Amino acid sequence: MDKETIEKLISEAACAKGFSYSPYSNFKVGAALLAGNGKIYSGCNIENAAYSPTNCAERTAFFKAVSEGVRGFEAMAIVGGDGEKLCPPCGVCLQVMAEFCDPQTFLVILASEAGDFKVYLLKDLLPMAFKL
Repeated sequence: MDKETIEKLISEAACAKGFSYSPYSNFKVGAALLAGNGKIYSGCNIENAAYSPTNCAERTAFFKAVSEGVRGFEAMAIVGGDGEKLCPPCGVCLQVMAEFCDPQTFLVILASEAGDFKVYLLKDLLPMAFKL
């Protein structure tokens, strides 16, 4: 993936972080999902006082895309926390990625607002995904 596309995804994820509803943890996360059709779906974390209904930024982006009929995905950028460290996805979000993405090719871009980033293949972050 070219650097320009990576930077665009990081920028979109950082923007989505600004919409986070996280009054309980104050841990804001934004994600930007690149679909195979070239469209970017953004998501933020949305907390709930009951905690269980809370939804991560990554799943918000996936669910938006899937609810519109999209099934092919290429990459996702994630920006979260204090903005200085890289914020990896939780296990539940990785499993959702495994449901809809090819683990051999899907890229997970972890980025800080300071401009640092690392690119991983999904298979390296979740080597033993549950599959039927």
